[in-house]
Amino acid sequence: MHIRDITARARRAGPRTVDLLIALLVQSAMTMPFVVPRAPELPEATWTAYGLTSLTVLPLVARRRAPVAVLVAVLAASGLYKFAVDGPGQPLPYTGLVACYTVAELSSPPKRIGVAVLTALGILVSVGLDGEALRELLFSLFVFAAAYAFGRLAVTRKAYLRAVEDRARQLELTHRIEAEQAAARERSRIAREMHDILSHAVSLMIVQAEAGPVAVRTAPERAEGAFDAISAAGRDAMAQLRTMLGVLRENEGAPDTPREPQPALSGLPGLVERVRATGPAVSYEVTGHARPPGLAVEATVYRIVQEALTNVVRHADATAVRVRLDHGPDALTLTVTDDGRGPGGGAGLGLTGIRERAAAHGGTARTGPGPDGRGFRVGVTIPRAAPETQAGRRTGAGQ
Repeated sequence: MHIRDITARARRAGPRTVDLLIALLVQSAMTMPFVVPRAPELPEATWTAYGLTSLTVLPLVARRRAPVAVLVAVLAASGLYKFAVDGPGQPLPYTGLVACYTVAELSSPPKRIGVAVLTALGILVSVGLDGEALRELLFSLFVFAAAYAFGRLAVTRKAYLRAVEDRARQLELTHRIEAEQAAARERSRIAREMHDILSHAVSLMIVQAEAGPVAVRTAPERAEGAFDAISAAGRDAMAQLRTMLGVLRENEGAPDTPREPQPALSGLPGLVERVRATGPAVSYEVTGHARPPGLAVEATVYRIVQEALTNVVRHADATAVRVRLDHGPDALTLTVTDDGRGPGGGAGLGLTGIRERAAAHGGTARTGPGPDGRGFRVGVTIPRAAPETQAGRRTGAGQ
């Protein structure tokens, strides 16, 4: 069995059981000199000597409850055995070492210092009265100092483990909070995306559906175009929703779900054409030196244009709309201007989402009346040098 398994089982057994097992282990070690064959000139292994040996082990059962008292009792019993009984000697003072270790581990600093001094004096007196050489004195001091050092190392190790466990708990809590925040941001992103997709498609379909009966009566050749526009808007919305739901299924364990390309600047002409089919004359202009701003920024610009045109269709009652995209050296500037009813026409319903999308990339969004106070204008500036935030990257991923 691995040593770690033994340690884990001992911890689960409880401190009293562990102390009892330690006492039995020490008793087994101190029994060895009494059972192995001995030379005739060595002291006889009597039952009296063995009983006194067991008496030195017995206090170890209570070593955690009274460490200092146990050490004093062990040293007193050991001294009695050494000077009052002519029994077999022990290669190591097992009981004293365990008691010294326990004092170093569990006692307060004043008690530890006092016990260390008294133990050293006791060793000096014991070796001096026994008349042994300096070698035994140094050996005894060394083993007791080692037991004391191991006790202090145990305290340091436990403190380190507690610190590591506390840090692990804090990291787990931090990760849980971050995961919850990420989930909340993801829910907000998905809600914003679905709002943009459905709002745009439904607005186009409503406009075409309302114009359909009129076209059937007055210009039947235009009615077919209205129905085609409704169908195209529905298919486009379904394709985008299928892409979004496919990404969600992929995150849930369906990696084979097909994924469509994300909305990009290249899709703006088609978006403009679909809105133009609903009635207003929509123009699209690109100026400056076109440089790819990144997939996340492209998707954001597409969604902003989509939301601005949706507001035009639903609220502005405009006849002309101008979409202008300027690739500047330091920033990407987008303006959507119409000649409709202006701010009073209710064009602010999706403006919060536009501002959030621009801010996710370090940009700004300005809205208000168009030139000469007529119509409505949406202006968005996204700096090229600004690093994309996590929210910006999520906006461009999994649309």
